[in-house]
Amino acid sequence: MLGREPMRRCDGEAPALRSVPVRPLTRAEVGRKAGVDPGYIDRLVEVGILAPSEPNGFSSGDVLKARWVRGWEEAGVSLDGMAAAVRDGRLSFSFMDVPAFERFTALSTKSFREVSTGTGVPMDLLKVVREAFGFAEPRPEDLVREDELSVVAAIELMLASGFRHTIVERWLRVCADNLRRIAETETEWWRTEVEEPLLQSGMAEVDMLEAQADLGSHIAPLTEQALLAMYHGQQDHVWSESMVEHIEGALEKAGLSRRLHSPPAISFLDITGYTRLTEERGDAAAVDLATRLSDLVRRTANENGGRPIKWLGDGVMFYFKDPGSGVVAALGMVEGVETSALPPAHVGIHAGPVVFEGGDYFGRTVNIAARIGEYARPGEVVVSRQVVDASEGMPVSFTEIGPVELKGVSEPLRLYVARKAGTTDPS
Repeated sequence: MLGREPMRRCDGEAPALRSVPVRPLTRAEVGRKAGVDPGYIDRLVEVGILAPSEPNGFSSGDVLKARWVRGWEEAGVSLDGMAAAVRDGRLSFSFMDVPAFERFTALSTKSFREVSTGTGVPMDLLKVVREAFGFAEPRPEDLVREDELSVVAAIELMLASGFRHTIVERWLRVCADNLRRIAETETEWWRTEVEEPLLQSGMAEVDMLEAQADLGSHIAPLTEQALLAMYHGQQDHVWSESMVEHIEGALEKAGLSRRLHSPPAISFLDITGYTRLTEERGDAAAVDLATRLSDLVRRTANENGGRPIKWLGDGVMFYFKDPGSGVVAALGMVEGVETSALPPAHVGIHAGPVVFEGGDYFGRTVNIAARIGEYARPGEVVVSRQVVDASEGMPVSFTEIGPVELKGVSEPLRLYVARKAGTTDPS
């Protein structure tokens, strides 16, 4: 139906849906969960939009139908007109009955004011919770959604543990921003990879909605599983960074840290305006930019004894056994980016001990290198004093910027702008 082979597991079987018995809902429950009067539910049954299996045999899909039909009606669409279109087969809401839609919860019995009073979570934070779910700011008398209550429970524990309100709000907004981007990306590829091929095959809109919803019920649990796995992987990485930093601090206080005679270097290269450029020019431009950048930096790093560790969306992290070679490579990358008509690059490099774990590098050296990279201006390679000291004999020169305070670094650092030997300071 989609013009391609159906999804299969490695054992050749189509992925199975979990079947969990669900208690039928009463008309009063459907009305409450949908935020409408029970009498409105009777009206939807009367016109044929809802068709319960028995007088009180409604489903969770009926909650969605009631909510959406009321929304369309409030927008000016005639209820009788929608009912007639359903009877004629020109419109259908039955796709909302598939398991994929069961994840969307309904309204609870508690208002925001009641939840605030009962939990001690301030109303302003509860409003941010509603915003984090993508909805408009609620009034105190509005009912809290059932899924929002799970977030409230986490916030209640955070506040009881001494978390500042500003930190909790920042967490909510960061989660909301990134999860919205994930959902928007999923919706876009669902449209281009599922819905449009179905319509182009000649399928009617109403039949397409049924077909795509069925496929969605199979694929949604798998994408959720993948999303959670990636989140746990990111936690593993970030928590490891934090643990290494604490252990390094403890070793230093105990006099057990050691200065390396020939420390390795960590380098961060970033492309200025990468995110804005890809948003303006679209996915094709992003792929082209990433491909050209990848070819350039891999080749330059390998030629100078370094290797890319990971890609960071708008940049790359490198490891160099020899800091001087890392500086030469960075200067070559910045120059190559410029001559390749790519947006300007900037690089930060720091040398010192690092901890290797799970294919990645951790520790204070990594964190400082990242901060230096953030400080560097477009077209600049900025390095620490440790890199300068380890670059003797290399065809590079350095101009001191001076002591610089960097975010997350306890003491000011002496930073330098690196240049190829024989070039002059353009300023």
